[in-house]
Amino acid sequence: MNELGAWLVSIAGTPEGARLATGLALISALAHAIFGALQKGRYDPWLTRGAIDAWLCVLSAPIALFVVPWPNLTTALILVGAIVVHFAYKVTMALAYERAAYTVVYPVVRGTGPLVTVIAASLFFGEHFTGLQWIGVACLSGGILLLAVRNMSEEVIDPRTLKIGLLWALAGGCLVALYTTYDAFGIRQTPDPFTFLAWFFFVTAFDFPLLAAWRYRRGNEQLALGPLVWRGFAGAIIAWISFGGVLMATRLDKVGEAAVLRETSVVFAALIGWFIMGEKVGPRRLLLMCLVALGAIIVEMGA
Repeated sequence: MNELGAWLVSIAGTPEGARLATGLALISALAHAIFGALQKGRYDPWLTRGAIDAWLCVLSAPIALFVVPWPNLTTALILVGAIVVHFAYKVTMALAYERAAYTVVYPVVRGTGPLVTVIAASLFFGEHFTGLQWIGVACLSGGILLLAVRNMSEEVIDPRTLKIGLLWALAGGCLVALYTTYDAFGIRQTPDPFTFLAWFFFVTAFDFPLLAAWRYRRGNEQLALGPLVWRGFAGAIIAWISFGGVLMATRLDKVGEAAVLRETSVVFAALIGWFIMGEKVGPRRLLLMCLVALGAIIVEMGA
């Protein structure tokens, strides 16, 4: 793994690294759409996330403790910050999912995230998008947010509850930008990128299993935990692919471009809903999905 890490570091910032980063970001997008679909269901979002994080701890521990090098002091301090940032993000998302539908919350979060990330990457990493790339960002984020508006028109919940859910979703989008920028900084400061990845998944996953267990004990409803456990296991594997893929992409190439490409997960999520879950897409949603995909293509063409 040390040799693979050294090779990845050696191609960072090269055309080869950029091509690999593009592939990783798109794989991450597909995995994230599957990850989001796993959290959509009859289980409380706090419990689902707790099950996923519990498995992340179990699966990441042997890699972090026995395979990759241990983090140095700088990396350890960055990981402490990552625990705080990701806990805030997970709480925000659970609060949003409690109050509004997945099909409303998810596009708002994903549409806000890349726009703020591109601005943050410009400020902190000196990455600057061309005019053509900004048009692509506008198409992608605009298409995603319009998907949220389209889905919102079908909501039948109390308007006040919906507004609160949307506010939490907007906060979640801003936290996506924060953790994307912060994690990119962290993995770039770590000599071996796999050290950051393994320890990141290990230490940021302790909180929600404890919180989920507390909520489960307080609840009166008796749930079948077997399916939840297996859903958590699948979610942990997919999280490694999704979050690990985009983190590695930000190590190899521009943070903003990786963030934009990853948000094509909205297109994959809609396709999963259409072909696997039997959800209706309709011509308007299909058009907006094409706008999102077009935005990602424009960003890549303008690079």
